[in-house]
Amino acid sequence: MRQVQTRIAIETQGGDLTDITREIAAWLAATGLADGLVTVFCRHTSASLVIQENADPDVQRDLIAFFRRLVPEGDPLYRHTAEGPDDMPAHVKAALTQTQLNIPFERGRLLLGTWQGIYVFEHRRRPHQRELVLHALGD
Repeated sequence: MRQVQTRIAIETQGGDLTDITREIAAWLAATGLADGLVTVFCRHTSASLVIQENADPDVQRDLIAFFRRLVPEGDPLYRHTAEGPDDMPAHVKAALTQTQLNIPFERGRLLLGTWQGIYVFEHRRRPHQRELVLHALGD
């Protein structure tokens, strides 16, 4: 049993999903591990991680539209507004999703479903550089 860890920087677009599947798969292949588990951790409170369909871009557009409606900007309920009107909604969206994913791998390949991709879900309006920690444990 071995473990390998690294950090990667991901450039996001504002309010969008950024596909990071290839970056994670390439890093995993370079580790030389065959079978095990990869953990992906997002070191931020206004972005998150999701596994979502990667075939039809309408799925991503609908997901973004749903979260915008579910957690709108400008709600008078929010007290935390110092960083702009999109900041507190971004924190709520991150709390409703995940900041960590665990994905099994076999023979050096992620065991994602046919139409699954791994995404950074940017909840702020403007682009950001997000840091992810990748950790693989396996043989």
